[in-house]
Parts: sequence; structure tokens; C-alpha cells
Amino acid sequence: MGRVSRNGTVRRVAALAGAAVLIASAPACGSGDDTAHSVSTTAADRTSTAPPAERPADAAATPWERVDAPPDCMCSDGSPFAYFVHRADPHKVLFFLEGGGACFDAASCAPDSDRYTVKLSGDADRMAAAGTGDGLLDVADARNPLRDYSIVYVPYCTGDVHLGDSTTDYGNGVVIQHKGAVNSRAAIAAVKERFPDADHLVVAGVSAGSIPSPLAAGLLSDDFPEATITVVADGSGGYPNEPGLVSYVGGQWGTFKHVPDWPETTGMTPEQWNFAQLYVASHRHDPDIVFTRHDFAFDRTQISYAELAGFDASELDKAMDANEALIEEGGVDLLNFLQPGDDHTVLTRDRLFDERVGGVSYIEWLTAIIERSDLDGSAPADVHCTACAEGIDGK
Repeated sequence: MGRVSRNGTVRRVAALAGAAVLIASAPACGSGDDTAHSVSTTAADRTSTAPPAERPADAAATPWERVDAPPDCMCSDGSPFAYFVHRADPHKVLFFLEGGGACFDAASCAPDSDRYTVKLSGDADRMAAAGTGDGLLDVADARNPLRDYSIVYVPYCTGDVHLGDSTTDYGNGVVIQHKGAVNSRAAIAAVKERFPDADHLVVAGVSAGSIPSPLAAGLLSDDFPEATITVVADGSGGYPNEPGLVSYVGGQWGTFKHVPDWPETTGMTPEQWNFAQLYVASHRHDPDIVFTRHDFAFDRTQISYAELAGFDASELDKAMDANEALIEEGGVDLLNFLQPGDDHTVLTRDRLFDERVGGVSYIEWLTAIIERSDLDGSAPADVHCTACAEGIDGK
């Protein structure tokens, strides 16, 4: 488990230039020109379609823009999909993938299920109306290392961890539009359209949104081959990579339709396209991407979903360690921060700035990685709890 690359401007392997066919193999919904669908999130007319030449003087006062995607982007029930853009420094962009559960059978996908977000929740609208969010989305908090970043925020409403492209009939009248990959590709295309000069990208996600974050980073690296790219995944490190489960669930969601057309994925089967492989394939495609992962050792949400899939998750911390080892066996230097307890995610919560393990501040650790600072004397490359079950009843 090594240190973060400190090469300054990230260099790309020349062969990556030919991998731009990736986006063509996984097209965004519609024609990719979504500018005609832009609407303001407030009563005032604030719609803007042209990227700014310079960062606004007061990023915290800049309104969010809701971008209504074309009709073939949609939520699980067929309702319209939209993503959100906040303009600040045009050279720095946070691409953020929202969480919100998952489903893969008639019971978990039923319209009244509490296992996933059926349609746009309104959380992004409320954040946009307030002008800021919490944690890494708080553009007014001086503690936030990304406060001056432009943001492309991708809501989640498809039950497929942003990876699906299928209309699936689960029986009993339950028909789900698993269009997460279609929706997220539209937002990925928007980064290039709106921020073409970006040279620092942070790809972050919580819960279901953290699962595809390594893949989104690989996709973005095709459009931004010289950019410094960091993945910040929060709350998905313990999910199983068992081939049978991967093949079944991926088949229901249609995930294999959008495996990137990279040399690194040639010959890959549906059973191999698992959560760990998203890290490995993206790393092999672009070795300069830096991957980080944050988890609570006994995350009650992850335990719940693992048990729903028929797995014993009572030793989730060991499953997380095993998944990290699997990813690193693929050549990835995964920087891991494992906290004690059974909570779920911190990136979009104010408590983000107070989290510590063994005296190491998570936000300071993460900031050093994003800024490519020398971690010696600041924080170890990996932070792992020792009393990981501390404070949990029955542990």
C-alpha cells in the first residue's frame, strides 16, 4: 500500500488517446446536446448554457442550474431525470454521484419499497434552492477543500447503482426503468461541454453512488487526459463480488451493455464485471487516477443489503479488507480510510469535518490526497480502525 503519486501534472499513456471511443460505446441519452433543456432553480432567470471564462467572484452566491435531461433519460418509474450544475472555478470540477439504495427483484423493486429511490427525491432541488449543501457540497464552508470547485451533481433514481440500461419486468406488475448508466453518461458529457478546460477532477459518490465512481473517473479521463483525477468513494466497500450474484443482478440491470470499450476490458464476461473490477479496469486504463475509499467497519446499510442478497455480513470489516485486497491484487493502490462503528457515509454531512481515527483527521487526510501533498508526517496512506466494533451493541 504505497503513497499518492506526486508527479504534478498527470501524464497519460499515449495509447489512451485511442480510447475516446468509450463515450460513443455508451452514449448519453438523446443527442448529448442538453442545453435546450436548462431551467433555473429559482424564480429569477438564471439559465446559462455557455461555460464561463473565469470563476465567479463569489462562488457561494452563484445559483445552481437544474438541467432537465432528454426523454430517454429517466427514473425507475419512467418519470423525467435531471442533474444539477454549480459554476465556480472552471478548471476544477467535482462530479458527484448521489446514493439511494438498489433493487433487483419484485419485492425490493416494488413502488412502495424502501430499498431504493423511485424518482427524483427533491434533495438536489432543496440544495440548489439553498445555494449550498453539506460536507463536500458546502460551497460556503472554509473547511471544505472543494469549496471553490464547480460541481456536476448526479441524482439517483434508478435502483441500479448508476450502472443500468434495461427495462426489466420483475412480475407482479413491477416494471422498472433501470437507466442509471444512460443518466450518468449524460452528466459525464456535460462536464466536457461546460468545463472543457478542467484540469482537476474529483469524482465522488456516497452509498450507491460510490460504487460506480471509479468507472466514472475512467470515463472522464478519456475526455480530460491531462487532468489530475481523484476518486472519493464513501460507503460501499463491503459488498460481495461473487460471480453468480454479479451475473444475475447485472443481467437484471443491463450493466453489461455499457462496459467501456477499452483494451483493458476486451474479452471480459458479465461474471467478471463486478464492483472490484470497476477499480481495476479504470486503473489499468489510466494508471494516474488516484482511488480513495471511506467506510464504517460495520455499516448497517451495507449489512442490510448484503443480507438481502443472501450473504452473511456479520463480519463486514473482514469483507471490506478482503475486497481491498482483491482490488490491490489487480494493481490498484487503493487508499483506504476505515472508521469504527455502524454508521453509513459522511461526505454529505457536516460531521465530515470532525471524523478522526487514531488521531488522524479524515478531511485532512483526504485534502492531502486531493492536493497531491506529501503525506509523510501528515497521515498514513491507509487508516484502519483497531477497535472497529467500538460503540456497537452486541459486538
